[in-house]
Amino acid sequence: MIRLVPIAEASAQEVEALLDAAFGPDRHGRTAYRLRAGTVAIGALSFAAFEGERLVGTLQSWPIEIAGEERAGGEPLILVGPVAVRPDRQRDGIGRMLMARLIEAADSSGADPLAMIGDPEYYGRFFGFSAQATGGWEVPGPVERHRLLARIPAGRHLPATGLLRPRAIAAAPRAA
Repeated sequence: MIRLVPIAEASAQEVEALLDAAFGPDRHGRTAYRLRAGTVAIGALSFAAFEGERLVGTLQSWPIEIAGEERAGGEPLILVGPVAVRPDRQRDGIGRMLMARLIEAADSSGADPLAMIGDPEYYGRFFGFSAQATGGWEVPGPVERHRLLARIPAGRHLPATGLLRPRAIAAAPRAA
């Protein structure tokens, strides 16, 4: 049985080993890694999947923004990914379970719009992502344009053009 928990319940070493197994050790050069450089994953929107004591999947979410000419600061977004599943457990629905949990958490908390680099047919069909709003967005690296996706809540509008970049989130003040 698969158990979904906050990613903080998995050790950083377990997560890194899973990411290496799923994407290879050269994964750090990908555009998505450039987008989240220097940020910390959003704990409330990052999850781990365990089967017994074995980590079988993870999903992390990161603070980014789109900087457009319309305003001095950026418009906040959440970068989804990587969605990683152990190679021997891929196609078992674990990634879909992780994504469903993320969508539930994002929708119930009124989170910022979601963005990702992924398969438009899969993420569109099951989770409401599309490339419709992203055609004028720039990213800090190569990307297949049809794979740059967003899931924007009804009534929210994002700039049609701009640069996606990491977003710093102020740390919570320490108690005295």
